[in-house]
Amino acid sequence: MTMRASAEAGVVTTERSVRRVRGLRRASFSAFVLLLIQYGLGMYTNIYVTVPSADKGGGMGKAISNGPAALSIHAVLAILLILAAIGLLVQAVMARYWTVLAAAVIALITIIGAAFSGVDFTNNGGQDSASMTMAVLAGVAILCYGTVLYLLSSPRQAAGSDAPGRDARTRPAS
Repeated sequence: MTMRASAEAGVVTTERSVRRVRGLRRASFSAFVLLLIQYGLGMYTNIYVTVPSADKGGGMGKAISNGPAALSIHAVLAILLILAAIGLLVQAVMARYWTVLAAAVIALITIIGAAFSGVDFTNNGGQDSASMTMAVLAGVAILCYGTVLYLLSSPRQAAGSDAPGRDARTRPAS
């Protein structure tokens, strides 16, 4: 490989890394905003919505199809959040950004845990303990995505001077 080809490969790798970091940042911010909306909607649902007796024991499907509008939207957003969390996790693996991957795994686990608590909430007619569990787990997921945004906003990443997870010593010479 010639010196020029090596330099061009380094530029392509850096450009790809910058694109992946931007994608991670967008995905994380989207999940962060969606979680904040879900958090507010969850508080509204807990305070102002009564789970119909027909929805008790029916799980998430009945909550979506038969529930009051706020409960149905809340359940649909939960599914979208799980999909968004999986998407961010896949992007973190592709970018080989291991600290972001760790935060994304924790966020996904907490979102799934909150979804299970939501099913418990609808099955048992709105228990306070299930609502509190959802709130705490959503807070942990919000913290995870805030951490990802912080990690991806470092001057090194913003300038695109280095690939994720590498320092200047391992960067190809230009």
